[in-house]
Amino acid sequence: MENSVFHLQYAIDTFYFLVCGALVMWMAAGFAMLEAGLVRGKNTTEILTKNVALYAIACLMYLISGYAIMYGGEYFLSGIANVDTTETLKAFAEREDGIEGGAIYSGASDFFFQVVFVATAMSIVSGAVAERMKLWAFLAFAVVMTGFIYPMEGSWTWGGNAVFGLYELNFVDFAGSGIVHMAGAAAALAGVLLLGARKGKYGPNGQINAIPGANLPLATLGTLILWMGWFGFNGGSVLKLGDIASANSVAMVFLNTNTAAAGGAVAALIAARLMFGKADLTMLLNGALAGLVVITAEPSTPTALQATLWGALGGVLVVFSILTLDKLKIDDPVGAISVHGVCGLLGLMLVPVTNGDATFGGQIVGALTIFVWVFGTSFIVWSILKAVMGIRVSEEEEYEGVDLAECGMEAYPEFAGK
Repeated sequence: MENSVFHLQYAIDTFYFLVCGALVMWMAAGFAMLEAGLVRGKNTTEILTKNVALYAIACLMYLISGYAIMYGGEYFLSGIANVDTTETLKAFAEREDGIEGGAIYSGASDFFFQVVFVATAMSIVSGAVAERMKLWAFLAFAVVMTGFIYPMEGSWTWGGNAVFGLYELNFVDFAGSGIVHMAGAAAALAGVLLLGARKGKYGPNGQINAIPGANLPLATLGTLILWMGWFGFNGGSVLKLGDIASANSVAMVFLNTNTAAAGGAVAALIAARLMFGKADLTMLLNGALAGLVVITAEPSTPTALQATLWGALGGVLVVFSILTLDKLKIDDPVGAISVHGVCGLLGLMLVPVTNGDATFGGQIVGALTIFVWVFGTSFIVWSILKAVMGIRVSEEEEYEGVDLAECGMEAYPEFAGK
């Protein structure tokens, strides 16, 4: 009877992991649609190419080296070994804590769930450097980011290894506000600083010129896809489903993830109305994403009301962050650095409010470690790419659109005056 119960829990937990991983993979479509909607029509094909290609590169590089760096070297260049059923049952029989003691699932399902997180971190970079970066320079950076930079900081956090063998992080990040989102934003910030702003974004007298996106329906669709995929992102991070406590935890995580997004969206919409006198759709969309990023650090311990408030804080913060970066002439076409970086940090700082295992000191040290490592290494890699092959298209190519320059085709060939 015990073996049959184990078989059932193993199947449920493995299946749950795979379904949540598939939901997170669907976030790649969300990022692609969001970014395609927020860039100009002449840059749409290239942004879509980047998003599909970076997902494929992330999957391959995490298989080749990333997973081994992050969790141990036994899988290096060998894929994920098939699990022997007899050995799995034997290991379960030797456990003293029984079924309630921990997650039980296939190693391959764990790899699949982890690899889609890597792709998410890289997707954040894509939007921030849009409309003026060379495609192949971006893809070269994606190789290093997904195969080395992200796995290294992941090994110090979720992997449980000491930082450079010096100290262990007393750090809590449930599903990756810092480990995934702030890391992606740090890499993006390094690239944007070296890349510079789009032509015409900032005037000589300090004025900021709006450059509207070409397709707000696509941007809205992308946001809703991301909102849906986030249930897998946070829900899957519970790591199991096959017992009562875990099922209740999953339900709470889903509830808090949803209500934080709602709080962020409403708060950003109100903030935009008070500041601009209009209901700004782009701020509404980024507000929802900001709420999702904030709650990702700890969606299991807050009440639904607290999660709503955390999301609302993120929604207000993202509006001010986007405006501040513009004043600093840091050009981020989609607001990715504000949404994922600034709000990711906010999420980390809110964890100790509801989770007694976390401390503000530990969260600060962890956040600094992630940011300094990812920003520093990314800046070096971007600088090397800039020196070797260049990272920015020519002024003429930027004016004509990177679709033609990089991909040789247009997303909307029937329309003129894009």
